[in-house]
Amino acid sequence: MFVLSSYAWAVVFCVVTMLCWGSWANTQKLAGRAWRFELFYWDYVLGVFLLSVLMAFTLGSIGSAGRGFLEDVAQADSGNMLSAFVGGVVFNIANILLVAAIAIAGMSVAFPVGIGLALVLGVVVNYLAAPVGNPVVLFLGVGLVAAAIVLDAAAYRKLPSQGRGLTTKGLVLSILCGVLMGFFYRFVADSMSTDFVNLEPGKLGPYSAVFFFSLGLLASNFVLNPIIMKKPFVGEPVAMSEYFKGSLGLHSIGVLGGLIWGVGMTFSIIASGQASFAISYGLGQGATMVAALWGVFIWKEFKEAPGSTGRLLTLMFLGYLAGLAMIIAARFN
Repeated sequence: MFVLSSYAWAVVFCVVTMLCWGSWANTQKLAGRAWRFELFYWDYVLGVFLLSVLMAFTLGSIGSAGRGFLEDVAQADSGNMLSAFVGGVVFNIANILLVAAIAIAGMSVAFPVGIGLALVLGVVVNYLAAPVGNPVVLFLGVGLVAAAIVLDAAAYRKLPSQGRGLTTKGLVLSILCGVLMGFFYRFVADSMSTDFVNLEPGKLGPYSAVFFFSLGLLASNFVLNPIIMKKPFVGEPVAMSEYFKGSLGLHSIGVLGGLIWGVGMTFSIIASGQASFAISYGLGQGATMVAALWGVFIWKEFKEAPGSTGRLLTLMFLGYLAGLAMIIAARFN
């Protein structure tokens, strides 16, 4: 299978993860003009799963390092396959809760509470399980990124359309999302060998781990999404029959969104072999900065914001860049 041979390349892969995780939601925004999120989500999940299969039989089946995908699956312990599968289920619940929190409480609550909590918990949990890098530098970097997320939320709060009151329901959903989002990566990491070249017996390689993660995401969606469609957090119930009325273009947008997110997840897991799980996850969560860039420069989300918002956004981007630089540097100390 294909593996990385240097930390520098791992950083490049983590940057690709940031770009993918921060960009996939553009497909939801495009489809959302004529397509409910619950319907879009079926295609998104399918896209993630298809990407994992594609990667497994291409990058996961070439080269001399480790084990090929099919060989890796054949020797894997059922407990490790289940751990990666559970990671997909946990992520699915967290992702749905995040969207619900945004709909109820707005970006100004959902992102600092949900994604900020996920960032801190995810790095702490993964570092404690596999302590690689300088903890002081790493957690200072995490603190700067968390502060940047708060500044991003403060900027969103200045938008006229984001002036909603903080509801208990929205806050609770944000907290639940953050906790689950902070732990899903650990389930996948626990299923994997820490050495990708000489894989441990019974453990999964990176491509097999992503495959079982995606399988958990896909399977759990047949339970979770019908419930959300019948009892949505916001809006009227939507019938499954509406999904089959969608055009090929609408379905393609959803699948594309899943493919983009799946590339990010796969690259993050591949990078963890050189970067460590904590650093790989922490860098990937810089996706919020990428999403903010899309919102500012492409979707013009801040065109109605007061002039003082520009200073907040500038500080936010500077905080992100400084924090991400420290997370990268933590591996060298």
